[in-house]
Amino acid sequence: MSQHFLLSAKARTLSLGTVLRMSDAEAEASFAALRWAATDGKPVCPHCECPTCYEARRPNGASRFRCKACRKDFSVTSGTLFASHQMPLRNYLAAIAIFMNEVKGKSALAMSRDLDVQYKTSFVLLHKLREAMASELKGRTVGGVGRTVEVDGAYFGGYVKPANHRENRRDRRLVKNQNGKRQAVVVARERDGKTLPAVFKSESAALGFIIGRVAKGTEIQADEASSWNDLQARYSMQRIDHQSLYSTGAGVYTNGAEEFFSRMRRAEIGHHHHIAGAYLVRYAQEAAWREDARRVDNGTQVRHVAGLAMANRPSVDFCGYWQRASRS
Repeated sequence: MSQHFLLSAKARTLSLGTVLRMSDAEAEASFAALRWAATDGKPVCPHCECPTCYEARRPNGASRFRCKACRKDFSVTSGTLFASHQMPLRNYLAAIAIFMNEVKGKSALAMSRDLDVQYKTSFVLLHKLREAMASELKGRTVGGVGRTVEVDGAYFGGYVKPANHRENRRDRRLVKNQNGKRQAVVVARERDGKTLPAVFKSESAALGFIIGRVAKGTEIQADEASSWNDLQARYSMQRIDHQSLYSTGAGVYTNGAEEFFSRMRRAEIGHHHHIAGAYLVRYAQEAAWREDARRVDNGTQVRHVAGLAMANRPSVDFCGYWQRASRS
């Protein structure tokens, strides 16, 4: 029996100890190499894109660069998801390493203890990392001629604790007994390819998303749910009744989609305990990214996510997130 990838030495190419032993200068150099890879880590002005910049470090030791053309100062994180950071850059690199080493996800409370920061700081930091992951899914399409895509849906959030006495309990599967917070995560997963999730009120509301993101000529495999019936007019489809069996000898199954939902369920139950509302799509995108990178070593994962954070603009959703209530 072959060894599981996560148990092999190939999966371990970066240790947290290596990151924590870094000096501030080494951490800055690591982020600079990721952000300005085209110039081998040499700074490029984010305002005018001038490559002629020189170091203008602050008296307190904070790293700064000054552009020779526009004379503006900037740091290695200016204009990125980590703009206006308060912690040392080594802490951010350590946070990414901790985040990526958890194959099912990382709770904000546990991260706050690991970094010795407030829960609020940890919450925003982790959502920025999920936003970086989600940037790879923008505009993604799956499938194509000769390709197979598995489509499935599962409901998350909106949990209502059952009443103590049996006669007072309600069937929460009925719409009239739901609280309206339960949402469907729909996933389109290409065999030996990428995963694409989205969030809707119901599975049937996802048909437009599937048609727009699954290429023509794709064979779709789905379960017996009536939500997918209308896809038969546009795609070649294979269906499987999960009440009878999970796969057929002819290769009809949705096990890949089920694996994705298994990862999300385990993250919900074991780490987050509650993933719903406006943030549900971010957790789904994180699970999709982790599912696609499950055979990638942790060092490559850390560099990839850090590079995505350096390539993205400041977060619209989470910059000043906790200050909005006081401003309003």
